[in-house]
Amino acid sequence: MERLTFKVPQMDCSAEEQLVRMKLEGQPDIAHLAFDLPARTVMVTHSGNAPTIERLMGELKLGASLVERAEVEEDEVVDASDDQQRRLLWIVLFINAGLFILELTTGLIARSMGLVADSLDMLADTLVYGLSLFAVGRAAIYKKRVARVSGYFQLALAAFGALEVVRRVLGTGEEPSFGLMIGISLIALAGNVAALLVLQRARSQEAHMRASWIFTTNDVLVNLGVIAAGVLVYLTGSRLPDLVVGALVFALVASGALRILKLSR
Repeated sequence: MERLTFKVPQMDCSAEEQLVRMKLEGQPDIAHLAFDLPARTVMVTHSGNAPTIERLMGELKLGASLVERAEVEEDEVVDASDDQQRRLLWIVLFINAGLFILELTTGLIARSMGLVADSLDMLADTLVYGLSLFAVGRAAIYKKRVARVSGYFQLALAAFGALEVVRRVLGTGEEPSFGLMIGISLIALAGNVAALLVLQRARSQEAHMRASWIFTTNDVLVNLGVIAAGVLVYLTGSRLPDLVVGALVFALVASGALRILKLSR
C-alpha cells in the first residue's frame, strides 16, 4: 500500500477536515485517512490510483499539494472504530449546538448581528458534525444527500443574515449591547478551548485520530472579531463595527455552504 501526505494550507478548522472526508471516504481503494489540523496535513493510505486522489484533493480548492509518498505495510494501517468516531463527533456536536443556542438567544437580546452571525457559524459546524455522525458506517450516497440538505440550509441562513445586515445599515435602530457581545463571546471562546482540550486528550489515547474534530483558527478568530466589535461599539457609540463583523461571518457561512453543495453533486 502507499501513503500520500498532502499539505492543505486552507484546512484550518475541523469543518474543512469533514469536507476532505466527504470527498475521499467514498473511494473504494482508500484504506485510511489521518489528519493533522495544526500542521494542515492529510495522510491518505490507499491501494489504488494516486493521480485520482491528487485530482480529488485539488477539486476541494483548499490549496492541497502532495509533499510525500511512501510505501507502507498493510498491517501498519489502523482504522478508528465507528464507536470511537461517534463518541468524538457527539462531543463536538453538543458543544457547537450549545454555543449556537446561547449566542443566538443573547445576540437577539443584545441586538448584535455579530453574535447572531457567530451563532450561525456554530450552527454550520454543528450541521457538518451531524452530517459526519449520520454518515459513520453508511454508504457515500447517504452522505451526499444529507450534505445537500445541509448546504442549502446553511446558504439560506447566510442569505437571511446578509439581508438583515443590509436592512440595519439602511434603517435605524438601537446600538447593540457591547457588554453582552463581549461577555458571551468570551464564553464561546472558552467553549472552543474546552473542546480543544477534550479532543486533544482523546487524541493522545488514539494516535491514529490525532487532531480530528478540534476547534482551531477560524472559530477563535470569529470570537475575537466579535469581542473587538463590542469594544469598538463602546468606544465609538456606533453599531457599524457590529454590522461589519456580522457581514464577514455570514460570508464565511455562505462560503462553507457552497463548498458542501459542490461536494454533494
